[in-house]
Amino acid sequence: MTVPTAIPTSTAPVRLAARGVTLGYGDTDVVVDLDLDVLDGGVTAVIGPNGCGKSTLLRALARLLRPRSGQVVLDGTRIDRLPTREVARLLGVLPQSPVAPEGVTVADLVTRGRHPHRAWFRQWSADDETVVGEAMDWTGVRDLADRSVDELSGGQRQRAWIAMALAQGTDLLLLDEPTTHLDLAHAVDVLDLVDRLNAERGRTVVMVLHDLNLAARYADRLVAMRDGRIVAQGPPREVLSEDLLREVFGLRARVVQDPVSDGVLVVPLAARR
Repeated sequence: MTVPTAIPTSTAPVRLAARGVTLGYGDTDVVVDLDLDVLDGGVTAVIGPNGCGKSTLLRALARLLRPRSGQVVLDGTRIDRLPTREVARLLGVLPQSPVAPEGVTVADLVTRGRHPHRAWFRQWSADDETVVGEAMDWTGVRDLADRSVDELSGGQRQRAWIAMALAQGTDLLLLDEPTTHLDLAHAVDVLDLVDRLNAERGRTVVMVLHDLNLAARYADRLVAMRDGRIVAQGPPREVLSEDLLREVFGLRARVVQDPVSDGVLVVPLAARR
């Protein structure tokens, strides 16, 4: 069976794009000849089974991995031709399971987000102080400012890292599995924050997520991957079909109306129940 690809209908401009990108490690290609448009002002969730290339794709979009062929384009310019500092002013990245230097405090971590805006002739300013304070207020970590990042719970730690990305002042955020190792309540707390950043601050967000129901709830657009290729993309209601779940994830499930939203809900079918 061939899984259909939904054609995006939005007229929003493209902020970030992959054009014929092939990516890999060593002798192995992980992503093959892939095209993707990230639309301005939206929240895009990349979904797919383990090992399908989701995080590898995100690393390439963040210029952390050079394509073997093809190119990544940021605001109309090949990202590999932009100065590193300029990329950091346009694009914020939260990698999977980020690690802070030992003993660094939350305030110090968030302050590091201002690094792309500083130079030898521009020292720390009142504007920097204001941006850092607002980032901590927005993410609810102001009262944790003097705490070591190592001492925080998983949810607190993720909010601190998002605060750093917010202090960076970019309007494009790439988040690689921001809910990894979080219980459901803390995962929802982090995604509520991402939702607010999009709705109230206009941030364009691309995130890799494993939980299909959270992806359907929080993303405007889903990109489903399998074996290094995109097999479907579009609104969650169009992408999350029972056929796709069986073909891409090997999952028998029903797709039903979400009782608390206009979206859809994936209900797995257990073998015995």
